[in-house]
Amino acid sequence: MDSRLHDPLVIGRVIGDVLESFTPSVKMSVTYNNKQVCNGYEFFPSAVTNKPKVVIQGGDMRSFFTLVMTDPDVPGPSDPYLREHLHWIVSDIPGTTDATFGKEVAGYEIPRPNIGIHRFVFVLFKQKRRQTINPPPSRDQFNTNAFAAENDLGLPVAAVYFNAQRETAARRR
Repeated sequence: MDSRLHDPLVIGRVIGDVLESFTPSVKMSVTYNNKQVCNGYEFFPSAVTNKPKVVIQGGDMRSFFTLVMTDPDVPGPSDPYLREHLHWIVSDIPGTTDATFGKEVAGYEIPRPNIGIHRFVFVLFKQKRRQTINPPPSRDQFNTNAFAAENDLGLPVAAVYFNAQRETAARRR
């Protein structure tokens, strides 16, 4: 049986829309206020206003990672012609720590989905060495694969995504 059929990144079309197929080799845990991000779980935008804690397991002190957070569903999932919107980049994260020890290349931008349910994708790349990663010229029409290629990052080593949609007054009761 092909395990990719059960891969939430495939089912959620993160593989395809954002990433090429890859084999995860590092454990990454992303938490907002102690609530862990699991593929496809929904978070309210009000719960993700502060940057999450991102912990990497499976690296060592000699390895460095780059984290990218992107929204491939801009302006809306039915017609995401502005795909992708960049929300965060942190580079030079030491392998046994969390993202707060890395170098913020693009500051955390709060998810504010307007139309429909958006996916917010965290992608982790293993750097070949410590390196300077330049911020992209714009957060709009960002391309994770092109960014990885430009910075010689190769395929991702981990990824996770959550869903969020605009909070309406009715849902806040």
